[in-house]
Formats: sequence, C-alpha cells, structure tokens
Amino acid sequence: MYFESHRSSRDGMIAVGTVVMNRVGSDAFPNTVCGVVGQPNQFAPGVMTKTMSGPSATLAREAALSVYAGERHPKIERAKFFHAAWYQTSYNNMHYVVTTGGNAFYEKRRPEDVTSPFPLPAFQG
Repeated sequence: MYFESHRSSRDGMIAVGTVVMNRVGSDAFPNTVCGVVGQPNQFAPGVMTKTMSGPSATLAREAALSVYAGERHPKIERAKFFHAAWYQTSYNNMHYVVTTGGNAFYEKRRPEDVTSPFPLPAFQG
C-alpha cells in the first residue's frame, strides 16, 4: 500500500489494500498477503525490502491494519487490478470501477461485458 500509493490519501491506500485482499481470496493468485505483493512485476519494485518512512508510513501502517481487520474500499468490489491513473492502454477487457489515490482500479472481463472501458474521474472517499 505504501509503495503503490504513499503520495496519495488513505482512500487510495485502502483501495490498494482491497485489491491485495481480493487477490489473496482468488484461486488465480497466492493465498497470502506476502505471496501476492511479492509476485514479480505485480507491485512496486522492492516492496518487500525497502524501508517505509515519513508521515505516509504511519498512514500506510494504520490503513494496512484496517484492511487486514476487514475494511474494504466500497467501490473496489471484485477488482484485482490497477494501474497509474495517467497510464493509457488499448486492452478491451478492462472494466474500471474507481480512480483514487492516483490509480485506476479495474476488473478483467470478457470484452462484451465491459460497461466502463475508460478510467473514471478521480474519487476520494
């Protein structure tokens, strides 16, 4: 959460944490938080070894404990993916659910089931 959204808000951190927990609960990903965030090319480089510091570190620790205790971002629902909000892609299977904390969160769907194919305006809850 810290390395993916430390320059953002608590809302952005909770959204990232919700994606991690959605992945933990999915058969397509490892079944532990460390297994999910430690996957190659999935989260910020060094996420398992870099030091957290500053006010964002305190916020990230609090948000992580809240997510671990069961808090979820209300707009993430089943989303298991996100990318930087500024990033543009041409894939046709991305159904966007929320943009917050500098990231656009989405579900992968069959192209005919995508009803929100572009990142949504930024939301802070």
